[in-house]
Amino acid sequence: MAQRHWPWRLAVFVAAVVTPVAAEERLVVGMTLLQAATSTGAGEEFFLFFFFLLFFFFFFSVCDFLVFDRLHCTAANRWRVCLDGSPPAYHLHRGSGGGAGGWVLQFEGGGWCNDAPSCAERAGTRRGSTRSMDSLEVFSGLLSNDPDMNPDFYNWNRVKLRYCDGGSFAGDSELRNGSSVLYFRGQRIWDAIISDLLPKGLAKAQKVLLSGCSAGGLATFFHCDDLKGRLGDAVTVKCLSDAGFFLDVDDITGNNTVEPFFRSLVALQFHHNFVHPSCDPKGQWSHCKSDPGACSTSQIATLQGLRNAMLTALKPFQNEQGVGMFINSCFAHCQSELQETWLAPNSPRLHNKTIAELVGEWYFERGPGIEIDCAYPCDSTCHNIIPSNQELGI
Repeated sequence: MAQRHWPWRLAVFVAAVVTPVAAEERLVVGMTLLQAATSTGAGEEFFLFFFFLLFFFFFFSVCDFLVFDRLHCTAANRWRVCLDGSPPAYHLHRGSGGGAGGWVLQFEGGGWCNDAPSCAERAGTRRGSTRSMDSLEVFSGLLSNDPDMNPDFYNWNRVKLRYCDGGSFAGDSELRNGSSVLYFRGQRIWDAIISDLLPKGLAKAQKVLLSGCSAGGLATFFHCDDLKGRLGDAVTVKCLSDAGFFLDVDDITGNNTVEPFFRSLVALQFHHNFVHPSCDPKGQWSHCKSDPGACSTSQIATLQGLRNAMLTALKPFQNEQGVGMFINSCFAHCQSELQETWLAPNSPRLHNKTIAELVGEWYFERGPGIEIDCAYPCDSTCHNIIPSNQELGI
């Protein structure tokens, strides 16, 4: 992991609400593929180009905010590929006006894999192959272009980096699995996407926010210093990790699974979950996770212990210049990507601040940018939602 330079970093630990926001026009952004020489042939590229072109003209009449971007092909990206060898991808929506010099880069999250069977299975899904991804992506929350829904970053250049390597954009190896090959090229995917964005305006950026959720949140820690180094001291670079801070403490079963977890990262890739299902054969913790009201007194005490451990781990950084935190006590995972939780009438709040307001306060140095919640279940703005394993990519 890169050395610690906290003025560019923000740890965000957030929850979610289920109350929908008012009807709004959705921004739908097309995919840019960094074509790998070993994946699709010229005929397939030709077909994909015209398919997306026709798709664009069809949808243009019904969706004002559909954005189409070309397929980018280069032989230099041969080894910058997803788990299955397909080309990596991102979605870009251009900034405008006073925000044209700003860039938001958001890592997509979605769990991990750490052995051949789990990675081979993942390679056949959207978490391991761009062939299985939708070519269009809705931009909301931190990526929204609506000034009412994203007042500080709505007119910046906004990029979503698609996640397909299974290792938080960090690996650089490959593994032969029978007759096929699994590619762990997350680091090279990161390099390729940044290299592609630099001539598209990133090289002239004035302000940059690198963000990500969960596995993507971990990726912000891996690549924050690298991005700052590429862009130079004249550019303001700050990094937001949404639900991406993982503690080296005992898990809910009393076992230390974090150390082997990161050892597995170095050896191959990340594990799909901290606690294997065999650790909870009766499903007691699974039931507690899906329904907080069903948690026993001892389970709540265990969870409060984890909260205390996290606060203890973060305390040394609270007084460091440039550090921001929004930590609330809700049962959920990730918040910067969803409009309902980023900025909406019923969004979670700490001292009447939404996450969007706190992040803007921190980034633009309008205030201290640190809010820490009381212990569960004191927060009345918490309407807990639990993401499914499919949503988490596990």
